[in-house]
Amino acid sequence: MSLLTHLRSAMEKRAAYRRTLHELRGIPAHLADDLNIYPGDAERLARQAVYG
Repeated sequence: MSLLTHLRSAMEKRAAYRRTLHELRGIPAHLADDLNIYPGDAERLARQAVYG
């Protein structure tokens, strides 16, 4: 993998992480409760969704 390809991939993953984190933090409390999502887990969930 070339350096540019690696950097591009890392930047795309970081952007996806930030979007996912923003979406998770925007879930209304009652919906998060229904989905068993604790707001403090948003970073972990976003990281797991994007980076595996």
